[in-house]
Amino acid sequence: MADAFYLPDPTDPNRFTSTELTRGPWSPDAQHAGPPSALLGHAIERCAPREHFQVGRVSVEILGPVPLAPLTVDARVTRPGRSVELIEATLSTERGPVMKANAWRFKLAEPELDLPERILPAGIQPGPEQAVPSMFPSGQPVGFHTGIEYRFITGSFAEPGPAVCWIRLKYPIVAGTTPSPLERTLAAADSGNGVSSVLDWSRYLFINTDLTVTLHRGPAGEWVCLDAVTYPQPHGIGLAESALFDEKGPLGRSTQTLLLADRG
Repeated sequence: MADAFYLPDPTDPNRFTSTELTRGPWSPDAQHAGPPSALLGHAIERCAPREHFQVGRVSVEILGPVPLAPLTVDARVTRPGRSVELIEATLSTERGPVMKANAWRFKLAEPELDLPERILPAGIQPGPEQAVPSMFPSGQPVGFHTGIEYRFITGSFAEPGPAVCWIRLKYPIVAGTTPSPLERTLAAADSGNGVSSVLDWSRYLFINTDLTVTLHRGPAGEWVCLDAVTYPQPHGIGLAESALFDEKGPLGRSTQTLLLADRG
């Protein structure tokens, strides 16, 4: 088994080979959206990097199933600025784009702003060492479910409804690199609809068409916690929303718009 989700092409820095660790739950031939979202984050952070800047929001549009195939990722600054700038990234196969992302990158305040302690984000979740390990019930021997570690504080894959779950990457997103805080967050946040699923996996599809992650800071350490809830509607549109934490406290929020359908 591969030791990373993607292998870089030695002849093209924008091209990557997808490994079996990217495989998702909906088809053995399609990727979970977490790894390619993180790969977009990987490219965004390397696009014209600027000292003392940090990505504050990433919005990913999933244009269709991402196959387990070679991928090309391109990123460019589309709106430069002294204090905030917009970066656009595209993930493509040989047939065309499969995912797009827009990211806002902010200049960090120097010195830091003098803000009252009472208005700062607060609160913690029980740590991953207090959580229950769980394996996603996939019919595939290798996939995203084997490339990450799930630990539940509340809820489980067998218990429909809201859940609090810690997630950790077992492998780097790109071989030969260390996952950045943004990569870890994007990879974990796309599991919100999975850990808080309310519908029967064997009967229904609940596939996200997008992922938006807003961060007021990056996670410290390897673990990202999702306090997740899914809101389904009988007309076939749903929403998954997650409050994001690390062991120090709140990080931000993520949302996913869901397509709901009968598997039959």
